[in-house]
Amino acid sequence: MNMQNESQNIEYKESWRDEYLKWICGFANAQGGRIYIGVNDQKEVIGLSDAKRLLEDIPNKIVNYLGIVEDVNLLMEGDKEYIEIVVSPSNMPIAYKGTYHYRSGSTKQELKGLALQQFIMEKMGHSWDDIPVYGATLDDIDRNAIDYFLQCSIKAGRMDESEANSSTEDVLRNLGLFTREGELKNAAILLFGKHVGQFFPSAVFKIGRFHTDESDLIIQDVIEGNLIQMASRVMEILRTKYLFSPIHYEGLQRIEQLEIPDKALRELIYNAISHKAYTGPAIQMRIYDRSIELWNYGLLPKELTPAALLQKHSSYPRNHNIANVFYKAGFVESWGRGFKKIAEEFERAKLPLPMIEENGGGVMAIIQRKTIDEVIAERGGDVGVNVGVNVGVNVGVNSREISDMKLTERQTIMVSVIKSNPMVTAKQMSETLSVTVRTIERDLALMQKAGIIRHEGSDKTGVWVILEQGNTNS
Repeated sequence: MNMQNESQNIEYKESWRDEYLKWICGFANAQGGRIYIGVNDQKEVIGLSDAKRLLEDIPNKIVNYLGIVEDVNLLMEGDKEYIEIVVSPSNMPIAYKGTYHYRSGSTKQELKGLALQQFIMEKMGHSWDDIPVYGATLDDIDRNAIDYFLQCSIKAGRMDESEANSSTEDVLRNLGLFTREGELKNAAILLFGKHVGQFFPSAVFKIGRFHTDESDLIIQDVIEGNLIQMASRVMEILRTKYLFSPIHYEGLQRIEQLEIPDKALRELIYNAISHKAYTGPAIQMRIYDRSIELWNYGLLPKELTPAALLQKHSSYPRNHNIANVFYKAGFVESWGRGFKKIAEEFERAKLPLPMIEENGGGVMAIIQRKTIDEVIAERGGDVGVNVGVNVGVNVGVNSREISDMKLTERQTIMVSVIKSNPMVTAKQMSETLSVTVRTIERDLALMQKAGIIRHEGSDKTGVWVILEQGNTNS
């Protein structure tokens, strides 16, 4: 016999031990597999002296201890007898003496805690967001979030206009967000809750702007609240505070296109929110000078690889209810089309495709980023660029000013703040940018020394003046 290498689906054992029932259990709970008894690790058949007895004993032990029936075959190589156990994947969770085992890679794991809970739910056709939130009532649901969902669903054509005034309870029941016992599911609170963080502290989206590494944090934001509105809040903050939008004109029409394709970025954010394992850390978006990293906790389904995500594939939602609501709202497509749409948008914009990798117990999308000057050069030369901050207005900053003065990202934002409010204080800027007052004061001193800005008047009533191209003349 031509033996295959020991792998995820094959094990070789020189002799039989009852503890190998754990391995059969692990195979049944995973993708199935084969165990050869009477074969060593070098895939050499060494034979069994009691093969015929084992041919009767093993099937009985499998039935008695595991409650399943598997094929057990007697094989020959020359004059040596050995046994093949063929294990089929089970659609029900299988236990051995009250413990659950799972074949992962080339090892067997005993499932415990949250991993066991998740495994059993998946085997039973449920997901984590099906679990009831004991004690939660309709008073914990935000009607504004319900109304926002209804508006989006009707606009997307996935709900009839007649349902616009549906009661909160009817909306949640129609979406399947109550258990059979009448309890609100995890998904109901996550999607529409008034105070989501009280129930699920990790249901947040963190954004940080760095230069070259994580030790050089410039600004940061933490977006909290219900999931149905989270992506829109994230996009608003990204557009007004973190990413830039070169401005050009086609005829009389003003075009202000985000540096990353808007639809693709939204899709990536929706995917991160809907596929996150909410038993783990927050979603994190790290924005660097040359890249953007979007990470959500929870590994890919066993059926998918990172490379396969950008290809045609079936849909394997981690949170079925959240995915369903996002679909009804028109946020995402079904049938695993999300990453294909992302790839199409990046190709249309002539940008490198995002890299997808499993990292730190989760999935990370890495987007290559260009500088302001590079984007402007591609889109039409010396035009304006919005790099506004969340201070009520978007302030246009000329690209020539940025490049000539060699401002850091934080300093560029400070110039925008000063343009919108010349009387702004260092303390106010520190609050806007989420850094210390001392950091702001140091940047202000450097920019004054470079002749970029100057302060006129007293500390309390004075104003900031932006100088022309580094002119230091007073």
